[in-house]
Amino acid sequence: MKLISLLCCLLGLAANAWAASSKVPAIAHADLTAAIAAKSVTLLDVNGTASFKEGRLPGALDYAAQKAQLLALLPKDKNALVVAYCGNENCTAYLSAATAAQQLGYTNVRHYAPGIDGWKKSGAKLDRG
Repeated sequence: MKLISLLCCLLGLAANAWAASSKVPAIAHADLTAAIAAKSVTLLDVNGTASFKEGRLPGALDYAAQKAQLLALLPKDKNALVVAYCGNENCTAYLSAATAAQQLGYTNVRHYAPGIDGWKKSGAKLDRG
């Protein structure tokens, strides 16, 4: 009986994660690269401060360190592109930042699914420090 209850809880958590992730559309690598080059995106890195210092997408904000003042850091335009990312395509940590932006009224929130691992594999430039 305990095993069945545990399985039901796990299935429920998986279903919630899938449902939440379907509310945050993905952005393709090429589109994100273009938005970064045009300086028309706000990036939210949810990998934690230590990882952030080791390397992040150019111009990204350290969500863990700055989530308390997120509204002040995001653009005034609620239709501006905001992209959250985490470690890789299996990571769902991006949801915390994406959801926070959506709850603040941002309507163009996206998810960069490959995350920092995919960015590195692409050979794209990282910001460090």
